[in-house]
Amino acid sequence: MDKPRTTPSAAPVPTSLATAPTTASAMPLVALLDAAERIPGAAALRHHSYELLRAGADTTVVDIGCGTGTAVAELSARGARAIGADLDARMVAVARDRLPGADIRRADAYALPFPDHSLHGYRADKVLHALTDPAAALREARRVLIPGGRAVLIGQDWDTFVIDSDDPALTRALVHARADTLPSPRAARRQRNLLLGAGFEDVVAEVRTAVLTDASALPMLTGLAEAARDTGALTAAEASAWTADQRARARTGRLFLALPLFVAAGTAP
Repeated sequence: MDKPRTTPSAAPVPTSLATAPTTASAMPLVALLDAAERIPGAAALRHHSYELLRAGADTTVVDIGCGTGTAVAELSARGARAIGADLDARMVAVARDRLPGADIRRADAYALPFPDHSLHGYRADKVLHALTDPAAALREARRVLIPGGRAVLIGQDWDTFVIDSDDPALTRALVHARADTLPSPRAARRQRNLLLGAGFEDVVAEVRTAVLTDASALPMLTGLAEAARDTGALTAAEASAWTADQRARARTGRLFLALPLFVAAGTAP
């Protein structure tokens, strides 16, 4: 079975270095990731995850699905030895370009390049939905963490986009169709139980909700509609009309998207 990527993006990513696109071809994805990091509350949530991770001086932590390296840079600024890991060669190239000298590795979430019990922290932000076997990834997390090491997970439940629209039934179909294109679209609601199943202790779970009411939400909403159209769940005309309605809402200050982000953390025994 082919192992999926560790990047948190929703776009298909090749798993072979031989077929990986050039860094230039990653630019639309990079722009989308950069936009996601700027949505209201995103920075506060990242820094909350670092507190849960207990990252600081004399700790070595890995950011799984590191993308463009934002968390690696912020963790390093806290004094941690931060390692970025991503299976997408494009993201590795971008992160290395943005963070010269940083430890950015192309790595598989199921087979991390670290000895047993060698890390103090493991962070995976919007990653588990892209894995066919999140439980196996969490078992690997426990393997690499020292006793007392911390695992912190952040994820969105792809069945849980709250979107105001003039056609609720079509919106529901669109959201579920997009979710069904992912390996594990409901992994975020399982994060607490996944940590417990992997043997973690003192597991906590919470939710933070991002609320978007302006054009910053349009790339996400347009992507949902396009993906649902591509699956055949929506016709091209339906997708176009739905997207036009959301663009009109953005222009008139009537757009509403609420996106719950689930957080779970646990301690390795």
